[in-house]
Amino acid sequence: MEPWLEPLYDAEGMRAVDRWAIEERGVPSLELMEAAGRAVAEAVAGLYPDGPVRVVCGKGNNAGDGFVAARHLRGMGFEVEVLLLWPAEELGGDAAVNLGRVEATLAGEDLTARLDGSGAVVDAIFGTGFAGEPREPAAAAIEAIGRCGAPVLACDIASGVDASSGEVAGAAVAADLTVSFHAAKLGHRVAPGKWHCGELRVAPIGIPDGAPAAAAGSIGDAVLALAPRRGPRSTKFSSGQVTIAGGSRGLTGAVRMSSLAAIRAGAGYATVAVPADLELVFELSQPEVMSAACPGGAGCLAPTSLKPVRRAFERAAAGVLGPGLGRDPGSLELAREVAPQIGCPLVIDADGLNAFAGALDRLRERDAPTVLTPHSGELGRLLDRDWREVDAHRLDAAREAAAASGAIVVLKGDDTIVTDGDRVAVNALSAPGLATAGSGDVLSGVAAALLARGLEPFAAASAAVLAHARAGRDAAARVGAAEAVIATDVIDSIPAGMRSGPAVE
Repeated sequence: MEPWLEPLYDAEGMRAVDRWAIEERGVPSLELMEAAGRAVAEAVAGLYPDGPVRVVCGKGNNAGDGFVAARHLRGMGFEVEVLLLWPAEELGGDAAVNLGRVEATLAGEDLTARLDGSGAVVDAIFGTGFAGEPREPAAAAIEAIGRCGAPVLACDIASGVDASSGEVAGAAVAADLTVSFHAAKLGHRVAPGKWHCGELRVAPIGIPDGAPAAAAGSIGDAVLALAPRRGPRSTKFSSGQVTIAGGSRGLTGAVRMSSLAAIRAGAGYATVAVPADLELVFELSQPEVMSAACPGGAGCLAPTSLKPVRRAFERAAAGVLGPGLGRDPGSLELAREVAPQIGCPLVIDADGLNAFAGALDRLRERDAPTVLTPHSGELGRLLDRDWREVDAHRLDAAREAAAASGAIVVLKGDDTIVTDGDRVAVNALSAPGLATAGSGDVLSGVAAALLARGLEPFAAASAAVLAHARAGRDAAARVGAAEAVIATDVIDSIPAGMRSGPAVE
């Protein structure tokens, strides 16, 4: 795994870590469970519950963590009630051992009444091995936890969330706080599971150094240090040349924002390839950016624009195709024809993506790296499915598109996912200010600049995502509210987003 990724495990990865610690390093499994339960108890105590703590337990190791937590909470002087969803005789292994050390009762059918007046509720129903839809009595218990009104703490992951994908097939606990053991899981960072996590805390439980690596990672600040810096011998050409092709009547701002973002992100030279009859708009509004007039359609690019568009990319170190392109059939045809002929790394965004709806395999004709930056609606069109289905299976959908296209896919959202089909990086930095028109154009320009500066494509896409999120947070802090942020504010904050050091809180 890349050193700039912070581990995110899937279920099989965590099983491998546990097996390794127990079988190869000789760590007793009961010690791991003891450390996990103690971490949960300490987190519950920090909530200062005003009333009894109810620990709702399933019948696996997650329940065992809950039993340990209950024992420690009682030792701290808290009133604790342990509620079993299944009879005690159905538990085995370490969970049964720890059940024998604590008093517990069956929850019964009316768990809602049992949880009334709770100061806090601990969710110890399912752990990282859960997948699918909860069945009874767990489903009813999850619904009762959701109605109780007390702060909810989840052991390792909220019950009902698939730790490997973040998918939620049925009822799922909405935790206020999750204590994850050893490391974060994919289900904590990928939506919709992300929305069930609440505050995430990672607790060490005694896994020795050298454990098996995680399947994925959240994007760490170290990726921002990978981009080459300008020195005394740098020129505008050696700093990276970017070409952005797109624009149409009513959508000229998209190309302007993408090109300006590329310069702010360190590209030394930017050119926009735009419809000839709109070129004056760019000449007058953006003096830092060169323009290439591409004759073709009326107020849009068209198949007859192919040669001038292709020429505009000949000296580029990286490019962007699609901002403001529009959905004129001729413009979409141009995008399909020109993309395979562009010889530099290429970011495809907006209507450039729509040109390949149902035809992702055509991008395999490209010889240079390709980065696709869809939101769920655009990815749905690429895969010929409803956007809601994409959002329900975000990680799988992004991987599928990467496999079909041979490209790196950046599935945008608060949990932006970057994948080449094998490697997976997830943005863990929330930036609500980016929920504004034009922010995707900004991201495409940043990604192209980092490609032009020489970053390996997966790292460039990941660094762009993180810098974009950090810039969104900085912009919100400067203007005073996330709701007030506009895309040009984000462009102004790109330098802050790309600096090393803590992001704006």
